[in-house]
Amino acid sequence: EIPGLEKTLARAKLLGIAGTKMRSRIGAANEEGIKSVVKQQFALAKRICRCGLVPIVEPEVDAFIGDKGHAEEILLNALHAELHLLQPGELIMLKLTLPDIDDLYASCVAHPNVVRVLALSGGFDRAEACARLKRQSGVIASFSRALTEGLSRDMDDATFSKA
Repeated sequence: EIPGLEKTLARAKLLGIAGTKMRSRIGAANEEGIKSVVKQQFALAKRICRCGLVPIVEPEVDAFIGDKGHAEEILLNALHAELHLLQPGELIMLKLTLPDIDDLYASCVAHPNVVRVLALSGGFDRAEACARLKRQSGVIASFSRALTEGLSRDMDDATFSKA
């Protein structure tokens, strides 16, 4: 439970904020754990929707776990289960680790309650993250680690611009 969530969301809406996110990290292909995380995030997403904001559901699969593909399969099934419970007008975004399988989340991209599917770089370097993104139709980048690769705050403007 998040005390005062609706009050905070109402204030955010008044300030022109469009949405907010919930992030969980998936460290293994544990079906019970993944279903629980997704259910929890969607419960919060519905509360955020009721306040007129767009929630970003972010169940991040660790990109370097040995059973990543299986975890992604479980996650996709859990996402479908929760997406089909959303009412018309309950619009969400999904922020997901770039998957091993091309177009794995295409069904989520096409779902009427999904505004956007965002890809997080998940620790992949920029070249790998961009290569994987190219294989995910309809998914847009929301990279942070990959885009800051090679940058440091002590760089001068010219060096920063080259990087």
